[in-house]
Amino acid sequence: MFPVELRGTRAQTLMWANEHDIEPAALRQLRNIAQLEWVHGVRVMPDVHLGKGATVGSVIAMKNAVAPAAVGVDIGCGMESVRTDLTAADLPDNLHSLRSRIEAAVPVGFHAHDDPVNVGKIGAEASALGASTPTLRSGWNRFWRSFDTLDKGVSARESKAHKQMGTLGGGNHFIEICLDQDDTVWILLHSGSRNIGKELAERHMTVARALPHNVDLPDRDLAVFLSGTPEMDAYRHDLTWAQEYAARNRAVMLALVCRAVRDEFSGRTVRFDAPISCHHNYVAEEIIDGMPMLVTRKGAVRAGEGDLALIPGSMGTRSYVVRGKGNPDSFQSASHGAGRRMSRNAAKKQFTVADLIAQTEGVESRKDAGVVDEIPAAYKDIDEVIAAQRDLVDVVATLRQVLCVKG
Repeated sequence: MFPVELRGTRAQTLMWANEHDIEPAALRQLRNIAQLEWVHGVRVMPDVHLGKGATVGSVIAMKNAVAPAAVGVDIGCGMESVRTDLTAADLPDNLHSLRSRIEAAVPVGFHAHDDPVNVGKIGAEASALGASTPTLRSGWNRFWRSFDTLDKGVSARESKAHKQMGTLGGGNHFIEICLDQDDTVWILLHSGSRNIGKELAERHMTVARALPHNVDLPDRDLAVFLSGTPEMDAYRHDLTWAQEYAARNRAVMLALVCRAVRDEFSGRTVRFDAPISCHHNYVAEEIIDGMPMLVTRKGAVRAGEGDLALIPGSMGTRSYVVRGKGNPDSFQSASHGAGRRMSRNAAKKQFTVADLIAQTEGVESRKDAGVVDEIPAAYKDIDEVIAAQRDLVDVVATLRQVLCVKG
């Protein structure tokens, strides 16, 4: 059944979604992207929907070029998860205390830590429990020293960046406690590069729009940087740093949540497996069709053969741990989630708090007007999204949420 080819494009565009199921504005956006002379090919995931610049749920292979707006403002946004040795039987009937403990440990929305997290201490704790990664354990001095090499426009943001390390943000970012098909407890979280990634992205997008070769583009948000130019070098440098910030941010958050879980179950020692982590808004150098390419995944994960990835649903549905099949037709990619089927404004107009309460029944979470736009009905059916990419990934674990923290 899939993939199907999108008609009327210069560069080949293969889709793991039917054309009639994609909103017209997103189809126009895909065609605009595929018209760019630097684009070798576009791959469209089943969670596809309209985005800014590039369509969310798209994979763009470019020759010697990158469009910063296609990457987006939340550079390095992605997922982190870990399986615990707890089971459903270990959980209390009421999870409000655990949610409060997690919310006290990890600032959400626009909030930050009062003081930077002691990454050495939290890293040592995580290592002792088995929940550590190389990202968490090492490289911090080198990483923060390189802040001075970023775009000079963000030089005053270093203190804020330190305090936002290990924070969630808002929107569709979340921290969840889930149960898999065997009733084993998992921790799952979704976040990105916070304000520093946003500021870096916006500054480089402004530079790209002003370059002469971008004057006649069908969409100014598709402005590109070209390899071998100082503008591209500066963007790639800051992009790489922001992607690392996002990965470190998730690693610190996961360690803080693991500590909160450990403290909640203080009567026993909770153990954790090695974490699973993946970006889904990023650029990577890869070989596509035998040629070196700059591959932008905008709301898509790498699904190379054996790669573990995380594909979340919404507040009241399932999420999936998957293993990539390495399908070259998709540029070795898969979806990053369920994908929105309606905008945030549309969701707020159509649904009420009562609807949210009904659709998140059994999940310990916020149930107020501030998160109505994240209601499950605003998202596509995650099971259909997974079914559409059976040639891209195998399901390793199916997770159902029992607790969700939102900004």
